[in-house]
Amino acid sequence: MLDLVLAGGGMMVPIILASVVALAIVIERLFALRYSRLMGGDPVGTVEGWLASGAGGITALRLSELARMSPLGMVLAAGLQEASDPTAMRHRIEDAGRHVAHQMERYLNTLGTIAVISPLLGLLGTVVGIIDVFQSITQAGGAAGVNPELLAGGISKALVTTAGGIMVAVPAYVFHRFFRGLVDERIIDMEREAIRLVDVLHPTAAAAAPVAAAGAAAPAGRRANP
Repeated sequence: MLDLVLAGGGMMVPIILASVVALAIVIERLFALRYSRLMGGDPVGTVEGWLASGAGGITALRLSELARMSPLGMVLAAGLQEASDPTAMRHRIEDAGRHVAHQMERYLNTLGTIAVISPLLGLLGTVVGIIDVFQSITQAGGAAGVNPELLAGGISKALVTTAGGIMVAVPAYVFHRFFRGLVDERIIDMEREAIRLVDVLHPTAAAAAPVAAAGAAAPAGRRANP
């Protein structure tokens, strides 16, 4: 295996570096996007316990504690700073949620870039290798003066970089798509918990929300279909 890597020439160096970076990103994201780390148990249940106990309710100290529990706790703590106004509370949750979503997508663009450029690096290495083979043929006075075994060996070595690039690109692309779907799933989980928190603090506003949404959707539908 090492002989094949060495046979690939200088273009194997960036391909190997890309594979190391991709592996590091995959391991880091597998840890960072764990459900238990992002959701942090049941932060909404913790808030419900505070409200039910009646011992101080929601204080600044407790909000700091909630924000340290998990990224979801940080989002909910931001919303609870405007707990008296359901509309303002939703806006604060949305703002904090965008920051958390950005953190969840960290390094995914790099992983996607590796998936795209790795085959191109491999192809470039193959082209360079084949150019070297044909230069050797020219120096030997044409194909008739070249050993066919050496010619076939040179071409096969030139193709090593293409194989290496594809071997890096395929898993990088698969994990990139996997993490994208996982981020979307985690965002939906957080939205569900945020809605649950709003329902706990403002049950009347939550009950009126579907009615308001239906009323807003009707004019939009009429505009779309004049």
